[in-house]
Amino acid sequence: MAKKRILFGLLTLLVIYLCYLAYIFILSPKTNLQSIYLIPKDAVFVIESDKPVESWAKVSESKTWRHLQKNDYFAQLTENIQKVDTVFNDNHRLFEFFDGRSLFISIHMISKKDYGIFYVLDLKRIAKLKLLKTYLNTLLNENYTMSKRVYHNHEILEIYDRKNKETMYLAFIKNQLVASYTHTLVEASIDQYQEPFLGRNLDFLEVNTRVGYEDLFRLYLQYDFLDDYYGRFSDQPNDWIARASKNLLFSGFHFDLDAGGTITANGFTNSSPIHLNYLTALQQSGTAERTVVNIAPKRTALYISYGFDSFTEFYKNFEAVQQDDPEQFESYSEGIQKVEKFLKIDVKENFVSWIGEEIAMLQIKSRISELENEMALVLKTRDAEMAKTHLDFVLKQIKKKTPVKFKTIEYKGHEIKFLSIKGFFKILLGNRFKEFDKPYFVQVNDFVIFSNSPNTLKVLIDDFKEGSTLNNSEEFQQFNKKFEDASSLFIYSDVSLLYENMKIMADAKTKNSLRKNKNFILCFPKAGFQLTPEDDLFETRLVVNYQETEAIPKIERPKPKIQIPADQKITDAVFDLKPIYPSDLNAKIFSKAYSNGQIRFEVDLKDGMKHGQYKAFYSDGTEKITGRFRKDQQVGTWKYFGKDGELLLKKRF
Repeated sequence: MAKKRILFGLLTLLVIYLCYLAYIFILSPKTNLQSIYLIPKDAVFVIESDKPVESWAKVSESKTWRHLQKNDYFAQLTENIQKVDTVFNDNHRLFEFFDGRSLFISIHMISKKDYGIFYVLDLKRIAKLKLLKTYLNTLLNENYTMSKRVYHNHEILEIYDRKNKETMYLAFIKNQLVASYTHTLVEASIDQYQEPFLGRNLDFLEVNTRVGYEDLFRLYLQYDFLDDYYGRFSDQPNDWIARASKNLLFSGFHFDLDAGGTITANGFTNSSPIHLNYLTALQQSGTAERTVVNIAPKRTALYISYGFDSFTEFYKNFEAVQQDDPEQFESYSEGIQKVEKFLKIDVKENFVSWIGEEIAMLQIKSRISELENEMALVLKTRDAEMAKTHLDFVLKQIKKKTPVKFKTIEYKGHEIKFLSIKGFFKILLGNRFKEFDKPYFVQVNDFVIFSNSPNTLKVLIDDFKEGSTLNNSEEFQQFNKKFEDASSLFIYSDVSLLYENMKIMADAKTKNSLRKNKNFILCFPKAGFQLTPEDDLFETRLVVNYQETEAIPKIERPKPKIQIPADQKITDAVFDLKPIYPSDLNAKIFSKAYSNGQIRFEVDLKDGMKHGQYKAFYSDGTEKITGRFRKDQQVGTWKYFGKDGELLLKKRF
C-alpha cells in the first residue's frame, strides 16, 4: 500500500511538472521582448543571426577566418569574439539547444580608441525556466567566480576570470540574455529596455524590413557613429568617412561566404532627409552601365563611377537638392555666375549639355614615379563632336580673358589642352571633385579625361593604345559580373595597387603597419561596392574576394635599363630610349642627373615634347649618346660612344 502511495505521489508530481512545462511553453502569455530593443543606441555595427552556432561554425572554419587569425592585429580586434568561441566549443550541446534562437552582436565605441562588444540572445520561452540561471554555475570552474548586483531593478551577474582578470557581465531581461565584457553596455541595455531606440527608429526599420533573413547572418551599419569608429584607426580626418556619416543613415546586409572565401553582401541603404546631398540627386536620376572601363587602365587602383539616365537630369536634381540649403545654394550660384560673367560662357550649354551617362574618378598606380599617385576625372560624352565644339569655345574665351599661354600638345594623335578655370569642377560637381583644379584634358573617343598632370594623360593614352584597359582585363570582367550592369554608384578597388598607393601617402608609422600586415590586406585582392535606386532606398551590394597570399601575383615594376659595357657587342637597342614626362609643358629643356650630380641626359622640348638636341652622358660626364628629335620622334643620325670617346655605333632614323 505504501509503495502504491509513493508511486501515485511521484506520478502526481510528474503530471504537475508536465502541466507546468505545458503552461510555460504552450499556454503562458507571450510577452516576449524583441532583441533589437535591448541594443544600446550608439551601436556602430549590429550583427544578427537566427542560427548562431551553425553560422559561426561556417565562418570560424573558413579559410578566410583562419588566415586572418594569424594576424595579431585582427586577432586583437576579435579577441572578445574568440572568448565566446571558446565557450561555444566547450559547451557545444548547450548552444546547439540554443540554435534557432536569434543572436545579436553589436560594436560600440567606449572610448576614443577602444570599443566594446555586446551580445543579446533570445531565449524565448525557455527564459521562464528559472533553472537556466542556475545552470550557468556548471559552466564555471575554479578559475571563475560569480557575484551579483542590482542595477535599476535588474540583476546583473558578474563572472570574473581569475586567470585573465576580466569580467563578463550578464543579465536576464524578460526572454533575453544580454552579455558583455563592458559593464556600461549591459547597464545601457537595461536603460534601453525602458526607452528603446533602434527597435523604434523608423529609418532603421525601413532597412531592417527589406534585408530579409537568408544566408549566414545580417549586418547593420549606423553611419552616425562611423566617424567615431574610424577615429580608432587614424587621427587624421577622412572626407569620405565624414561625408558618409553626415549623408547616410543605415545600411543593412545579409551575408554569404562561398567555399573559396568570397564574401557577398546584399542589402539596402537609406540617406538622410535632413542633409539632402549628392546621393539624393543620384537616387532620383536613374542608373547607367559602366563604360569608363573602356578607357580606365588596368593599373587602376580605385574606380568610382557615378551613373544616371542623363547628366542633364542629374544636374537639374543636383541644383534642386542644393536649394534646400540656402547658404550652400547661394555659394554655388555665385560661383557659376562668376565664371559665366568673366568668360562670357553658359555653363549648362557649354558643359552640362554634352556630358553623358557616366562620370568617374580614377586613382591609378603610376608608371612614371613610385613616389606619386595619378588621378583622373573621366566624363562620358553624349556626342564627341559636340563636346569638342563646346570645349574649344571655352578655351577660346579663356585665351581672350586670361594671360595663359599654353599651346595644344599633340600626343599620339590626341590633343592635350589646358582648362585654366580655378575651382571649376568643385563649383560644377561638388567638393569631391575639388582636387581637379586648372586641369589638363584630352579627348579619347567618347571620353574627355581631366588630370592635374599632363603626364597622367600621356600614360592613359599609352595604355589605351596598347589595349591595357579594365575592359580587356579578364580578372576585372569576372569580378564585375558579380554586380548589376547598371548602377548609380559603383566603387571598385584593386587592393594590391591601392596598397602601393596608400604607402605613398602614409606617414612612417602607418607605412610600418602596412608592411607588417601586408599579407592580411592583400589576401582580399578585389573589393567592390554598388548602390542602385530601389523605391526610396538604395539597393546595396558589397563583394570582397579572398585569395591565398601565395597565389597573389607580384606587382610588375619596370625593369631598370641595363647599361651595356663598351667592351661588349653594341646593338641598335642602345637607341631605344625610355619615354619622359616633363611636368612643365612650357619648359624648353628636360634633364635627369645621376646621384653624384652629373647630368645623365638632357633634351630640348617644345610644347612638352622632345624636339631638338638630345645628349646622354656617363656618370663621369663623358658623352655617351647624341641625336635629335622632331615632335617626339628620333630623326637623323644617332651616335653611341664608349667611355674613351670612341664612336661605337651609328644609326640613321
